[in-house]
Amino acid sequence: MVKAQRRVVVPVILSGGNGTRLWPMSRELRPKQLLPLLGETSLLQETAWRVRGEGFAPPLILCGEPHRFVIGEQLAELGVRPQAVVLEPVPRSTAPALAVAARMVVEEDPEALMLVCPSDHHVVDERGFRRAVATAAEVAAEGYLVTFGIPATSPETGYGYIRSGDPIRHHEGAAKVGAFVEKPQADLAEQLVADGGWSWNSGMFLFPPQLLLDELERYQPGVLRHATAALESAEVDLGFLRLDVDEFEQCPNISVDHAVMERTRRAAVVSADLGWDDVGCWSSLWRLGEQDQRENVMLGDVVDQGSRGCYVRSDGVLVATVGLQDTVVVATSDVVLIADRAHDQEVKQVVERLKAAGRPEPLAHPVVYRPWGSYEAIDAGPGFQVKHLTVKPGQRLSLQTHAQRAEHWVVISGTADVVRGEDTLVLHERESIDVPVGCVHRLGNSGTELLHLIEVQTGDYLGEDDIVRLDDAYGRILAAQPT
Repeated sequence: MVKAQRRVVVPVILSGGNGTRLWPMSRELRPKQLLPLLGETSLLQETAWRVRGEGFAPPLILCGEPHRFVIGEQLAELGVRPQAVVLEPVPRSTAPALAVAARMVVEEDPEALMLVCPSDHHVVDERGFRRAVATAAEVAAEGYLVTFGIPATSPETGYGYIRSGDPIRHHEGAAKVGAFVEKPQADLAEQLVADGGWSWNSGMFLFPPQLLLDELERYQPGVLRHATAALESAEVDLGFLRLDVDEFEQCPNISVDHAVMERTRRAAVVSADLGWDDVGCWSSLWRLGEQDQRENVMLGDVVDQGSRGCYVRSDGVLVATVGLQDTVVVATSDVVLIADRAHDQEVKQVVERLKAAGRPEPLAHPVVYRPWGSYEAIDAGPGFQVKHLTVKPGQRLSLQTHAQRAEHWVVISGTADVVRGEDTLVLHERESIDVPVGCVHRLGNSGTELLHLIEVQTGDYLGEDDIVRLDDAYGRILAAQPT
């Protein structure tokens, strides 16, 4: 049971990251926390499942706008009903988001505690996690801002480090924070691990929310002021709470570590040996994966001859490897990544170069998910583009027009409900229809099975911004917005 003096714990799940070091699987529109990288459920779902049950309130989710519908669907699959899903209108680090969350928790229950969980972490020992939360809740109830420290067993340069100071009486494994070190170079990381008394900064916290607000007022009043104003001017949109963009974008882009934890006198650390990993790079997945006798992790359609210490993953195509050593190979339908495992942190720099060049690969997978289903571009050339669309039962696209393209739809399986101009039709398997340039149209699925459809677009311009919505179930009545 996770209680401290009968104070309930409100999980605050942060889902705003892009996970660029796990590209090409992780991309901006479908980042790592929304992917099933370690099993059948996503990292976000793992996190939400971990903070359920007695002593926990329903979670509060903070995320970016592009991910809201996927997050809603993934939580619904678990039967998890969040207190709220809060949309951050522009990317910011953790301090502004947690200022908003703390305000919301205080307004709902001034005596509650808030447990901050990044949505992209993996925890093996769930019982150990609950024990650590119970200890942290007791310490936080005494007026501390608690961080969870993972015993540092190797000189990782991608983690921050925490030195434990004076022990906190009557709380085993809890201490005041002595010092923080942010992502050290390899030689310093080796020294910290050798010295002992240092732990990795997990990025998980347990706060009395009013204390966090007080310390933000002391050390970063600009964060608190603009985050509070963004919440006060927030609007409810299709069940999501949309923060005010003008106020939120004025928040300093600073983490709660730099804003508060490295400056406050009320910082504490609870040792948490949980089998924790932040799943931040391909080496993490290699460590966590099921290795064969040659220390390889092979996933998907893979054939190997004589490799050792490798992580090889195929998302469809056959991948054959021969005699590789400590190598990462990841193949999607549009990208192949090959990297030395010792340099997999540098994948982030590759993504930055691709973005600077205007390439689409950092943004989206070939399969693009929408609240109504998905689409995948399967062929394209001068004046044409072919897509595979799926529409979920009970869903429909917006009522829309295109100024520069015509479309031809062919039903592969399922039932398509079509509006074309003044006509309303139902199409079945192997039936098709033309949608001329400028024609008002809509595609839906009132059936009980997933609708699969091939769409052939023709025209001089085939960009996703050639759309005018006339009616939309998802609140997107805007021109120049993708479907």
